[in-house]
Amino acid sequence: MPRSDYKKPKRMKIILISVMLMIVGILVFVYIGYRKISKAPELIISSIQDGADMSIGKIHQISTRDGKKEWSLEANSAQYSQTKKQVILEDLAVTFFLEDSSEVYLTAEHGILNTASNDIEVSGNVLIKKDQYTLITENLNYAHDRRIVVADTPVTITGNSAEISANKAFFNLNTKIIELEGNVEGIIAEDIQL
Repeated sequence: MPRSDYKKPKRMKIILISVMLMIVGILVFVYIGYRKISKAPELIISSIQDGADMSIGKIHQISTRDGKKEWSLEANSAQYSQTKKQVILEDLAVTFFLEDSSEVYLTAEHGILNTASNDIEVSGNVLIKKDQYTLITENLNYAHDRRIVVADTPVTITGNSAEISANKAFFNLNTKIIELEGNVEGIIAEDIQL
């Protein structure tokens, strides 16, 4: 009898160790899968059936072309529509990366990302910052193929010692040139000696 009593605790240890190793393996598998999906939200979107819609909170998306980051987007919430091929965003922030390694920052209350073209429409307290300059407007569109930001609503641009307003603005991210149209007015508060 002493022999059978000895085998039971040993068998129990082997079973417990096997169960613990299985649990650790499952946890590692789930953790690696979660990290893979959280770093590539397009994997979530691509796994959705055609025509399905979904809502998610806090997203981060990066757009690249020829291996270079062109913009990154973060939003507090998103609703994806497969049929419309668009993501409706709330409380978003976009960082545009320029050729000279500088950055342009955009924030807005609402946005729509067209998943087929990567064009972005934003509205509601739209603010763009580049160095010491800030552009404020209500609606703005980003044309991804041409890398042009277009504001068809009145804009105000402020800087260290200047304020300019216009009915429309066009900002080319490749050339860093901004064009203003319609009722362009400005104030320059420099200490100018004539």
